[in-house]
Amino acid sequence: MANTTDPFSASIIPFEVPEQVRAFAEKGVSQARDNYARFKDVAETHNSTIEAVFSNASKGYSEYSAKLMEIVKANTSASLDFAQELVAVKTPSEALELWSGHAKKQFEAFTAWSKELTELSQRVATDTVEPIKANASKLFKPAA
Repeated sequence: MANTTDPFSASIIPFEVPEQVRAFAEKGVSQARDNYARFKDVAETHNSTIEAVFSNASKGYSEYSAKLMEIVKANTSASLDFAQELVAVKTPSEALELWSGHAKKQFEAFTAWSKELTELSQRVATDTVEPIKANASKLFKPAA
């Protein structure tokens, strides 16, 4: 009785497959397996890299938002304090002096906050792309 599970069985294929054709087919199957394994590896690497990128971006966005809220709170407090001090002023020259001092403090604060936000933005951008840089050799390697 012929083996029906063997695709090269004489009962399924009524002729003998030449050795060169068989070798060519086996080589094709082997290459397909290798390509699939490489594709699977790259896909898994990409998934973890993308997850890391989004995780870093999310963490950075949270830090940036927290810093903005801190700035808004400080600015609001400074403005309310200024308004309370302004109500207590007796002369126009005293009001002008108070306003000048407040404007100077606010300018210095805004300058410092701008610097902090710039540094934070740069750090977040660097941290966000770090997984891509770390896996660049795997992600962009030429096919063998």
